[in-house]
Amino acid sequence: MAIASVASPTAPGATAATAGAITKNPLFGATGTAPDAASALTSAQEQSDRFLKLLVTQMKNQDPLNPMDNAQITTQMAQISTVSGIDKLSATMATMNASILQMQSLEGALLVDKNVLVEGHQLWLDAKGNTSAGFELDSAAKAVVATIKDANGKVVETFELGALAAGRHSFDWTSADAKASGLSFEVSALNGQTAVGVTRFVSDHVNAVFTDKGLLTLELAVNGTVPYNKVKGVSN
Repeated sequence: MAIASVASPTAPGATAATAGAITKNPLFGATGTAPDAASALTSAQEQSDRFLKLLVTQMKNQDPLNPMDNAQITTQMAQISTVSGIDKLSATMATMNASILQMQSLEGALLVDKNVLVEGHQLWLDAKGNTSAGFELDSAAKAVVATIKDANGKVVETFELGALAAGRHSFDWTSADAKASGLSFEVSALNGQTAVGVTRFVSDHVNAVFTDKGLLTLELAVNGTVPYNKVKGVSN
């Protein structure tokens, strides 16, 4: 459903700003160390060799009048095979995880100087004072209102977005002061007298990408650091 933003009068004492256009922003709509695979494989081989030596020694010293049962030997062989297989699987997964992290790091490097959509409420302005913000409604709402606030929590502008369906929506806003900082926004939604749950999203600029505890992490201009898997969209 298209958002028809209606700008209300600017709050007393607040800076005039422009709001109302439906956004065309395509966004809306510390290093970990992987386990040593070679060490894991060596450990598995050592366990297997140790087991076979014990089994051979046991067979050599068994009571001729009461030899080991074939089923018992088979069971022991199956157990060591299972342990060995698990160790090899763990080593393989560790190697795969390391490769995936390397690929993500390469992909993440391409996000530097781009804009990403993430959960948050702190607004980032471009050189012209423009910004995009979004939100997701848990259910349909008959009255949705967005409020822009300055760094001191003072209302800069409030505008009505009307009735909206459940799902993700967005709006564009332009600040009269392109260098304003500390801006944030809130969204309230009502369906009659019932409040509707709202999740806020913002467009933020990626300053850097790094790995922390084995996870790829983005450093954003306004909203701090977020895991790579929390990014909902990417735009130039």
